[in-house]
Amino acid sequence: MAHPASRTREVCALLADGTTVRLREACPDDRGQVLRLYEEMSADNLRSRFFAASRRSGQQAADRLCAPPRPGHRTLVALRGDRLIGVAEYETVDDPASAEIALAVADDLHHRGVGTLLLEHLVHTARENGIATFTADVLADNHLIHQVFADLGLRVTREYEGPTVRGIIRLAPDERYLSAVDLRGRTADTASMQPLLRPRSIAVIGAGTRPGSVGRAILHNLREAHFSGRLYAVNPHAHAVLRIPAYPSVTDLPQPPDLAVLAVPAAVVPETAVRCGRAGVGALVVVTSGLDAAAEAELTAACRYGGMRLVGPNCLGIANTEASIRMDATFAVATPLPGTAGVAVQSGGVGIALLEGLSHLGIGVSSFVSLGDKRDVSSNDLLQWWECDGRTDLALLHLESFGNPRAFSRTARRVARRMPLLTVDAGRSAAGRRAAASHTAAAATPTMTRRALFAQAGITATRTLAELLDCAALLHSQPLPAGGRVAVVSNAGGAGVLAADACADAGLTVPELPQDLVAELRALLPAAAGAANPVDTTPAVRVPALSDCVDRIARSGAVDAVLVALVPTALTSAVGADLVAALTTPAPDGPVRPPVVAVLLDQMDRVRLLAAGEGRAVPSYGEPQSAARALCHAVERARWLARPPGGIVEPAGVDAPGARAVVAAFLARVPAGGWLDARETDRLFACYGIPRARQAYAVTEQEAVDAAARLASHDGGVALKAAGPELVHKSERGGVLLDLHGEQQIRAAHRELTARFGTAMSEVLVQPMAAHGTELLAGVVQDEVFGALVLFGLGGTASDVLADHAARLAPLTDTDIHELLTAPRCTPLLFGYRGGPPVDVHGLEDLLARLSRMADDLPELAETECNPVIARPDGVTVVDARVRLLPRRGRDPYLRRLP
Repeated sequence: MAHPASRTREVCALLADGTTVRLREACPDDRGQVLRLYEEMSADNLRSRFFAASRRSGQQAADRLCAPPRPGHRTLVALRGDRLIGVAEYETVDDPASAEIALAVADDLHHRGVGTLLLEHLVHTARENGIATFTADVLADNHLIHQVFADLGLRVTREYEGPTVRGIIRLAPDERYLSAVDLRGRTADTASMQPLLRPRSIAVIGAGTRPGSVGRAILHNLREAHFSGRLYAVNPHAHAVLRIPAYPSVTDLPQPPDLAVLAVPAAVVPETAVRCGRAGVGALVVVTSGLDAAAEAELTAACRYGGMRLVGPNCLGIANTEASIRMDATFAVATPLPGTAGVAVQSGGVGIALLEGLSHLGIGVSSFVSLGDKRDVSSNDLLQWWECDGRTDLALLHLESFGNPRAFSRTARRVARRMPLLTVDAGRSAAGRRAAASHTAAAATPTMTRRALFAQAGITATRTLAELLDCAALLHSQPLPAGGRVAVVSNAGGAGVLAADACADAGLTVPELPQDLVAELRALLPAAAGAANPVDTTPAVRVPALSDCVDRIARSGAVDAVLVALVPTALTSAVGADLVAALTTPAPDGPVRPPVVAVLLDQMDRVRLLAAGEGRAVPSYGEPQSAARALCHAVERARWLARPPGGIVEPAGVDAPGARAVVAAFLARVPAGGWLDARETDRLFACYGIPRARQAYAVTEQEAVDAAARLASHDGGVALKAAGPELVHKSERGGVLLDLHGEQQIRAAHRELTARFGTAMSEVLVQPMAAHGTELLAGVVQDEVFGALVLFGLGGTASDVLADHAARLAPLTDTDIHELLTAPRCTPLLFGYRGGPPVDVHGLEDLLARLSRMADDLPELAETECNPVIARPDGVTVVDARVRLLPRRGRDPYLRRLP
């Protein structure tokens, strides 16, 4: 039996208590429900809404709200199940940029966030239609609606007129509004996850009596973990499974369970989900694989209609090790060790490996979610849960796809300042991206965009699972280093050399130690010891001297971390506990100790934690490369935390309406989209104040000669560039002729271009030869998954060959812009290489800010390339540019809605 049919263009979102509502535009069929909403209102609420307690007002409002669509008017309704629980509308009167609004919510659902959610979506719709302000006439004593407007986060001004107040709401979003939306979303999201991760009762649907079945394995794990709540099995062919009572259907259970785990055949998953929703189940975990796209869509719709959060399908399950919960709803072999690491994975196999690795290290898991195909619950939800659960201090993610990268980035930036976020950079190769796409039915994510997201959000990205666990061991047990200076201490010269090389390969430095420290160390160590860096203590060193040596280096302030590489000898066989205790005992009044890591070359494990009691530990690695890479990741995290969060840069002199007019005119002429011609590109860039080289357009040979005479300096030449709809890559096709002097050369060049391109060339672009400078590239690419990406790096003819580019997701903060300028290898050229003068860095920052704003304003902007951009000490100039538009609408990444 299918769930009731969904309305078109219906979206789902969460209320403050975590329940799901559906939002859509009103239609004439809604009149009866809207009228019932007003009829069930108290007299006081009718008076607040209509300024009078007249039932007739409700009838008139229902007629107006549910009338067929008309210009300047929109009505949104909120539904829970089949019941209409709220309505919001706007209507323009005289000014098309301003609209009057009205809002009504069912009496029994006040203080649940219904009105605020409706207003957020109404604001989004209004902004899409060019409306800049809302106005609302409200009774002065209607404190509830005044509070709703105040809490919205937008700028509100009030005008008092007797017993009424006119509120004027500015719809332009800013950081205050986005932060308010974040907070509401976080509150609603964590509340919605309670039935999933802190259930009071669980039903396993499809728990078989046959050993080896997935459902039976999950039921077994729940029982063996001593789940604290009520546990049910659903199996129509059994009275009990594993001595747990079984029922024919979810509707036959003594009471609706908070959580249902579905391990049934793919063909019956959607129907089972509908039954769960009607029975009042709070959340679903679907481990079943093999659902096709239609079945997955039906499953999601059933969950939305029934108000259930969904993990999966095609997943390993979930776990929460809290002592008051003890839930292992997975079919993994071993129960997760309780601990403080939150884990979210898309691959069940990766999940098992991480659970085993964290248990082996002794870090353990706070909660674990195998996301599978991610039809609903995602990494965003888990980050917000871990942020608030009071247990998690480390998060490990394995993500093959991203549903809402902008929202993920914003959430991750906030959470990463409270705890380390680690991930595996999966899908770096073309084959890996294909496998990720087929494995999780997700869009393959280009490497540059994924790494840009990780860099901006402060996520530590490793290349392998083993490296992920190496890094987790360090970040879990040691403080962050202040920088990348490492002291290497070893009892064998060869081991010290290997460790020093590993540090250098990882991008760390092994500096010489100060002479006074060297003298101290020589006094401690055997006579044959070397006290520079690496410090060679020799095999003859005793444990107390070795411990004292490491302690003095750590406290000296000369380095930011200490790597102790040891080989087994008879003298150091007992080094473990004694050395760890010495390294982890804080000085009573000394400086904060830098991180210390050990490399024990006889260690069979790749990494383990050497415990020293009282919760102290030192990570120990089997090879120096692992330790060095973990230290490098810790250094990068410390640097990210030290950077200011930054704010979105808003360049002056932007004409966004003018730019939208250019885009609209082009797409009206070319509905399928394409490349702008040179004149249209100039007009678009002018709207954003992007500095262009002086240029003129010429159709005839004589016009080219005249333009060259106007533009060329007394001793400089000009360039002629063929222009036309098909001539996008002019340089590759021989469409650019440089350094032309005098009328004869210009005429000859015009004739050459005409002969080469014929009717494909509509005109030529004449530019004075650019002064020498550093040739750079700046641009924008729209990624289908991630949105706009701003690129920067080396430009000119070597751009594609050297591929020296960096990228960040728009909109850029001032911190993002600085990182974008300093990430490519060509960065030294900008700041004065080998005595040369620095270029106009402020001009480059301004150019990137303007490109970011253009990308954020115009979702139709498919790609923009400025190449070359000539950067000189006296300014920045875009010499050549191309722009491609496509007919598509933007999607507000911060609007609260479920996927």
